[in-house]
Amino acid sequence: MDILAGINSEWLKALTWIAALACGVAVLLWRPRRPDLAALAAVVAFLAASTGAGIYVLNHLGDGRWGGDQEARLEPPELSGTPLVGELLGPLDGTLNAMADGVNDFVDFRAALPVALEYFAAAGWALALLVPVGGAVLAVNAAVSRRRNAQAAAADSELADLRAELERVKRHVGYPADDII
Repeated sequence: MDILAGINSEWLKALTWIAALACGVAVLLWRPRRPDLAALAAVVAFLAASTGAGIYVLNHLGDGRWGGDQEARLEPPELSGTPLVGELLGPLDGTLNAMADGVNDFVDFRAALPVALEYFAAAGWALALLVPVGGAVLAVNAAVSRRRNAQAAAADSELADLRAELERVKRHVGYPADDII
């Protein structure tokens, strides 16, 4: 079942942008303090959707949505119906049909290739954009990690101070040092 059968090239292009936007918004709603992750998710979604759209176009070459129906299809003549020599020309019908089908397939491919290349070019631009966005995400992750490590070190230091103070209170009150409180 082809769920994209009724969608033309313009709507397919819009769907790539809609998928990227929806993915970015979903990540932004999930992690509101990390718009860098939302941007990364949107770029990756656009990359995947554009690549998928290009592959979809190439998998549906005979579809008229890509412009293959603008040229006339080759229809070979029926030679086997010719009077007197029709029986002798029968094997030539299969050859002519195969050649016409090959030419028609090439016409379909020639019409669909620019459309598919447009999607693949968009995916290439998304891949180029993925490098700086990914670098920004790595930089933000490193800063968040340093902050969390500093908070953990401060908590460990505070815990050590509290344990030392507890030990001083125990000695002052006269509890044995090995007793757990």
